Amino acid sequence: MTDKPALYRDLARQLEALIAGEPDRIANAANLAALVYHGLPDLNWAGFYFAQDGELVLGPFQGRPACVRIAWGAGVCGAAAARGTSVLVPDVHIFAGHIACDPASRSELVVPLIEAGRVAGVLDLDSPLLARFDADDEAGCAALVRLFVEHHARYSAALSS
Repeated sequence: MTDKPALYRDLARQLEALIAGEPDRIANAANLAALVYHGLPDLNWAGFYFAQDGELVLGPFQGRPACVRIAWGAGVCGAAAARGTSVLVPDVHIFAGHIACDPASRSELVVPLIEAGRVAGVLDLDSPLLARFDADDEAGCAALVRLFVEHHARYSAALSS
C-alpha cells in the first residue's frame, strides 16, 4: 500500500455514505466491519466487541468465528478497552496474554470506541502478516471509529430532545 492516508480518506467517505440516515448501531457496525475487511489488504478478521456488564461481547464482524466474550483487560482487545487507547501489536505471539481466536493471526490493531468519555467497545483488526499495521493504520482506523461514534452520538442526542 503506497498511500494509506488516501485509502483511509476514501474509506471514510464510503462509511459516511453507508451510515447516512441510519440510526441502528448494529447495522452500521456491520457495514463498517465489512467495509474495512474488504477495503484493506491482508486482513483475516475485522469487527467489533461491545462493552456489556464489565466485559467485551462479540459484535458484527467479517472473518472466521471468534471468541464471544473477552474479559476487560484480557488480550489485545481487553487491553485497549482498559487503557482507553489504541493498541498496535506487530507480533501477537509476544504480546503477554494474547487470546488466539484464530491461530493464523500474527498482528493486531485494536481501536477503542469512546462514547461520552467511556469505552463503549473496540474495533479489532487481525492480519496473518507480521507487523501488518502501522501508525497510518492506527490513525485511519481511529478516524473511522470517530465517524461511527459521532454519527451515533448525533442520533442519540436527536432522539432524546
